[in-house]
Amino acid sequence: MFKIILIFFFSIHILLGQYSSYVNPFIGTGGHGHTFPGPTTPNGMVQLSPDTRLEGWDGCSGYHYSDSLIYGFSHTHLSGTGIPDYCDILLMPGSEIIHDNITADEIKTISVFNKKTEKSKVGLYEVFLEDPKIKVRLTATPRTGIHEYLFPKVNNNWILIDLKHRDKIIHAGFSKIEKNEITGYRISTGWAKEQHIYFSLKCSSDIDHVIYSKDSLKAICIFKNIKNKKLVIQCGISSVDEMGARNNLAVEWLNFNFNLAYKNCNNLWNDALSRIQVNDNRVEKKEQIIIFYTALYHTLIHPSLFQDCDNRYRGMDQRIRMGSAEFPRYTVFSLWDTYRAAHPLYQLVYPEMNLKFAKTFLSQFSENGRLPVWELAGNETFCMIGNHSIPVLVNAYLNQKNPGLLNKKEILKAIESTFEKNYSNINSFQKGYISMKDASESVSKTIENS
Repeated sequence: MFKIILIFFFSIHILLGQYSSYVNPFIGTGGHGHTFPGPTTPNGMVQLSPDTRLEGWDGCSGYHYSDSLIYGFSHTHLSGTGIPDYCDILLMPGSEIIHDNITADEIKTISVFNKKTEKSKVGLYEVFLEDPKIKVRLTATPRTGIHEYLFPKVNNNWILIDLKHRDKIIHAGFSKIEKNEITGYRISTGWAKEQHIYFSLKCSSDIDHVIYSKDSLKAICIFKNIKNKKLVIQCGISSVDEMGARNNLAVEWLNFNFNLAYKNCNNLWNDALSRIQVNDNRVEKKEQIIIFYTALYHTLIHPSLFQDCDNRYRGMDQRIRMGSAEFPRYTVFSLWDTYRAAHPLYQLVYPEMNLKFAKTFLSQFSENGRLPVWELAGNETFCMIGNHSIPVLVNAYLNQKNPGLLNKKEILKAIESTFEKNYSNINSFQKGYISMKDASESVSKTIENS
């Protein structure tokens, strides 16, 4: 079986050309799929996508294909998880006239959207908002999201920036809104108990004035004169601080060139997807090829980059640390879900990425005193049973192409320290199994700890 897998992955050549054209981001957005259709780069920090659902199990990703209302477009999303979080820094355009002496709380910001005009492909999402008839396009760089809004008129258009959206706020606010630049932050609690996100965005037209909500966590930025009715926004994010967000925006700045950003994003995906090449031009096989490349696409959304362009990141101890450009920090490690198949796939096809993930585990151990169970945004969620960073880490060590990049003594220390925490009753497993007298879920824990 192992040889068959290798032959399939490495000995077949492609005649398809653009791998990204065989990805359908809408797959998994219905039913209980929990995926989102918006753009992201491979393992990127930003996942820019529409939010159509605020709660419920089928709203884990913030989007469900059956919905007909859009609340806005936020910059972080989880793909395929069974618990909701993220959907941070929501933007929404509008165009109706806003009267004096009104707060942002009183302005209608939700829109029906036309499913017939909704389109999604790798690196690009498009939708037409029926009320007030605004065409939206989204794309992304690794650490920024790029919005393009085509308004029905030149005057009195606006965008909402909502810091209250989704999970519970610990502390949030706008630090600066002037001319065409806005900065702010959001510290919230949800599945990740203390999530930090900072943002810095620039608009292609100047802001005339701003209307706030009563709690100052929503801002309506009004534009009196948008050239050619088109507004482009590029928004950088960071988990470190606003300086990190501004720097990420500056480094990945594309001068409001939306089409260039989309082209760059698409090229990154073509390069990533080309690692596995399928040779089958039969028309009747096209659907299977679309399913295959879409599945591969979904495996490369998470884990996600969690380190700024200046190499700083927020550790699991909430301290700001300096990382490595060669081995940057990552987040969103759904290890109970991914250790069986996704990480072995990474080791076979993307070994340099799996090495980076293993390095992240070891730095997380140095900050947290144990290897991760289910880490999200620098937080340990302790979701599900088992200690699955261990097999991922050992597999990366045993199959490293450049011996010495992973240190055996460091790995053994991390594993032994993790055992000592006795998560998932691993001490009881020393006798070969976990008895129902020792723990609940004893059979499952025995299997997982194996």
